Amino acid sequence: MGKQAIGAIAYNQFNRIDTLLYTLVYPQRPMVITKTIQLIHYDKLPAGQNATVVVMSYSGYDIEDALVLNKASIDRGFGRCQVFRKYTAEMQKYPNGRKDAIVPPMTDPQTGERIPKHAALDDDGLAIVGYKINSGEAMINKASPVDSMTTGIGGDRGPEDYRSAPTTYRIADPAYIDKVMISEIAGDRSIIKVQTRQTRRPELGDKFSSRHGQKGVVGIIVDQEDMPFSDTGLCPDIIMNPHGFPSRMTVGKLLECLTGKASIVHGRPSYGFGDAFRSHPVEEMSKVLVDHGFSWEGKDYFTSGLTGEPLEAYIFNGPIYYQRLKHMVQDKMHSRSRGPRAVLTRQPTEGRSREGGLRLGEMERDCLIAYGASQLLLERLMISSDGAEFDICQRCGLFGYKGYCQTCKSTKEVTQMTMPYAAKLLVQELISMNVGVRLQLEDEFPHPR
Repeated sequence: MGKQAIGAIAYNQFNRIDTLLYTLVYPQRPMVITKTIQLIHYDKLPAGQNATVVVMSYSGYDIEDALVLNKASIDRGFGRCQVFRKYTAEMQKYPNGRKDAIVPPMTDPQTGERIPKHAALDDDGLAIVGYKINSGEAMINKASPVDSMTTGIGGDRGPEDYRSAPTTYRIADPAYIDKVMISEIAGDRSIIKVQTRQTRRPELGDKFSSRHGQKGVVGIIVDQEDMPFSDTGLCPDIIMNPHGFPSRMTVGKLLECLTGKASIVHGRPSYGFGDAFRSHPVEEMSKVLVDHGFSWEGKDYFTSGLTGEPLEAYIFNGPIYYQRLKHMVQDKMHSRSRGPRAVLTRQPTEGRSREGGLRLGEMERDCLIAYGASQLLLERLMISSDGAEFDICQRCGLFGYKGYCQTCKSTKEVTQMTMPYAAKLLVQELISMNVGVRLQLEDEFPHPR
């Protein structure tokens, strides 16, 4: 998961302004390393933390690779990261000599205070560094001239007015203004960059992974007093379900755990090679553990934090290097009841960024057909999507308007019908290509004869 892990990216990471930057607040060097890690100096810019992992089943919230996290570990900074985003505004110059301007924030004429949209702006029209900015608030109060095309020669001169064109913060979760930078670019134009900062602690649904591809999301965050603890008082940061091992055969993770444990108890980082070429044999690691009063197989006596009784088996545990991945539930969570629609088809828009709908696709439709849920199909595919009322002439089968058929020049047999707007669009496009489409209507509940 190397390319998705959050960590330190460079020594100058807080001096630069990247489009999107994820950094770990407390990165740690890995306990168990390889020769490659030494060669590329990965331990100088690490992307993870050494977590104390206990391999056991706990609570049912750890099925399908989900992880159980210790709340106290998160409080102490485990997995905490920062997200930096860049917003830019370019100050254009136009051929007629006019140019964009930064204008001061607007004030409410009655109260004399700034309008809510400009609450984050300083007197110069730029965001205040350190201000907590919310969705919908302006960061750069740019204004563009209404007249940008006239020559300015003789009578060819437009209005002097400016229209507001601010750069607005649009993300639902608030952030802090971290930096504001003004710079010059080619063509004697200036550019303004604003960097925002969010500090995020791990929450349900955030993704973690060890260096063996054992990835999983946080299933539950448990108070430390409810976590199992060893007879030495050790409490795990992460509880991992043992069902992740047999089919995946990630034996390297078990060896990393054992090697890391031996390195810690002996205080020798030189033990910490975990690759297949120069790793220390299991027998040697086990001997070190036994010499320091631990079990040779890395297991310990654990007590349940819920009942206070000893667990029925000795539990395998030790340090494993875990990476926090950039996939966070805060960036992916999406729902919608009502919202914007596409202009052409009148169907809900697509995608989280456009407040889109949740698509019921062809395969979901097939399941509903197989189940026989006809009214649910009608609701999802028409009523909740693009259902619309249309006038249809029963004599000629073409569309009418306001109860009148243009073709038959009559209102006699025009009836109303609900159908998808996209279907009406298809009929009209076919007619525009000289393909005649006639709609034949039947009574939904015909009279018995």
